[in-house]
Amino acid sequence: MNAVQPIDALTHTLQSYLTPEQSNSVRRAYYFAEQAHHGQLRRSGEPYVTHPLAVAIILADMHMDHQSLVAAMLHDVIEDTGIPKSAIGEQFGAPVAELVDGVSKLTQMEFESLEEKQAENFQKMALAMARDIRVILVKLADRLHNMRTLGVLQTSKARRIARETLDIYAPIAMRLGMNNVRMEFEDLGFSALHPMRARRIKAAMRNTRGHRKELVDKIRQQIEATLEQEGHQAEVMGREKHLYSIYKKMKSKRKSFSEIMDIYAFRIIVDSVDTCYRVLGCVHSLYKPVPGEFKDYIAIPKANGYQSLHTVLMGMHGVPIEIQIRTREMEDMANNGIAAHWLYKSDTQSANGSHARAREWVQGLLEMQQRAGNSLEFIESVKIDLFPDEIYVFTPKGRIMELPRGATAVDFAYAVHTDVGNSCVACRINRRLAPLSEPLQSGQTVEILTAKGASPNPSWFNYAVTAKARTNIRHFLKHQTREDSVALGRRLLDRALAAMDSSLETIPEDEMGEFLSEHQYDSLDQLVEDIARGNRLPAITAQQILGEVGADQKEPDHAHPVAIRGTEGFMLTYAKCCHPIPGDPIEGYLSSEKGVVVHRERCNNLGDMRGNSERLVALRWDDQVEGEYAVELRIEVENRRGMIAVLATRINAMGVNIEKISTEDKDYQFTYVDLEMMVKNRVHLARIMKRLRSTNSVRKVVRIKN
Repeated sequence: MNAVQPIDALTHTLQSYLTPEQSNSVRRAYYFAEQAHHGQLRRSGEPYVTHPLAVAIILADMHMDHQSLVAAMLHDVIEDTGIPKSAIGEQFGAPVAELVDGVSKLTQMEFESLEEKQAENFQKMALAMARDIRVILVKLADRLHNMRTLGVLQTSKARRIARETLDIYAPIAMRLGMNNVRMEFEDLGFSALHPMRARRIKAAMRNTRGHRKELVDKIRQQIEATLEQEGHQAEVMGREKHLYSIYKKMKSKRKSFSEIMDIYAFRIIVDSVDTCYRVLGCVHSLYKPVPGEFKDYIAIPKANGYQSLHTVLMGMHGVPIEIQIRTREMEDMANNGIAAHWLYKSDTQSANGSHARAREWVQGLLEMQQRAGNSLEFIESVKIDLFPDEIYVFTPKGRIMELPRGATAVDFAYAVHTDVGNSCVACRINRRLAPLSEPLQSGQTVEILTAKGASPNPSWFNYAVTAKARTNIRHFLKHQTREDSVALGRRLLDRALAAMDSSLETIPEDEMGEFLSEHQYDSLDQLVEDIARGNRLPAITAQQILGEVGADQKEPDHAHPVAIRGTEGFMLTYAKCCHPIPGDPIEGYLSSEKGVVVHRERCNNLGDMRGNSERLVALRWDDQVEGEYAVELRIEVENRRGMIAVLATRINAMGVNIEKISTEDKDYQFTYVDLEMMVKNRVHLARIMKRLRSTNSVRKVVRIKN
């Protein structure tokens, strides 16, 4: 009986904004949940139904619709009782059953680690959110009540839940513009993770409040008097920083508590957008504004729908004053975010905008989820995507794009479209060519230059910051690497089979199928990929397939070398010790990290590897070799000024790229100049060396062998 009063209190709240029928369906859901959870208790000893009721009260305070409240009442019914989803659908309708199913956690599946379990849970929730955005709101309210009652749990479990809340749920609340929920998450999480620090900051805040009160009142009265004089109706309130934001600022900016508390913050609530700008003029005339600190989030709202005017003023005695100016509707949007969409039934623009933005974000989540390799990779991407700080840049046609601080042109390209990102080759920032790695600044106009057939570069990974860009680059490279390794592995295995007078074509399908299933491979592609990655040896694999496991392992058969075209991609690397180029006699070594590593036949390092002969692969250059290859030259020149410039000019005139250059004194008369450059083949290299030898003051030109 002890829960009757709260349900009456909830009904009273519901009657203020729901119809009697809707209000009754929430009441019915409460009694249904009470019966379903009968006999179940929470850790605190209270009846279990107090939890779903508290979750519904949190949502009712945000004025959420009745289906969300019914789902909140029933959100643990499927998981904790024997009642199926279909029964909820019959009683309360299909939309509610879908919501409950979306919020229900995963059934207890076996996962290798706790992180994987959390990641899988979140992945399931992301899919449910895509069907109905209200799933996340019920989930946030559920988590909020669990955070409020953390005290009854063991310390280790409470800390784990608090860490997950700070890492995932607080940023999601921020992304959806639900500031009140986010702040409570952060303060409760902070207190659970660092109880001592939280207590000390709380005590310090209590002490300073007394000293500050007089000055806060004085500033507020001055602002109110100025606005009244100008005939503006406005509510002026002092704004206190919350625990976690003070702690974060102290930590990140390395400031003391007193330095952070020296700033006085006020919020001014007015009746219309027009008044916001008029009030801004009034406060700027009262105190001097600090240059560069004015931000207009009304004209350009934040990614989560937040709108407000921000300015910093220099008050009396040099005290900095932060001011936020917004309308009542913007205030509700700032506090409740997407939940305010249900608060404003008039379908106003800002509510719609907030809902559309949230939908866009969820669609992005869904796209990432499809491209991510596994749930842990997905949750890592989500964490990246929950950046609080945005920058705003423009497309050449004037469209505004929101990106996290530190984003580059690569992030911008993927934000425009995945295909634009994949085929991006260069960018113009404010009409000038700029490197793709340059961090973008708010207000810049960014134009992406694309080329047909271009593909993502692995180095982009070093400076792409958005989850969308990183997921797409990773997906492309994985796909590309797999294609490369399958093609190369097939050629290696075919070559090994040819050495035994056989080939992949002549092996009967049933025999190959038997071999694959015996060695736990789903397909031939999987087997050859393993060979290309160096995990299996082609010669031994060929012997096993042909049933000659007992036969003597042969030395690499040089009658059947694999032809190298230079287009093999990631699974073929050229040894840096000897820099093989087309025309050189070559041999390969199968490495488990780098696939096939190509060496010159007489490379000293290859000699050391000959003891492991089954990993050696006979190679030759194909007649149609493509691309350019690195080669090192040592040039002995006379010691005189400008010699390096002369050499560089000579090489440049032949259209050759110099990758690296270094010098070393031989004696007082001669210097060694070591060059690394890109050449097509040995004939090309010979032409370059001949040209260099004909240069005045060049004594000797040799190719560095090892």
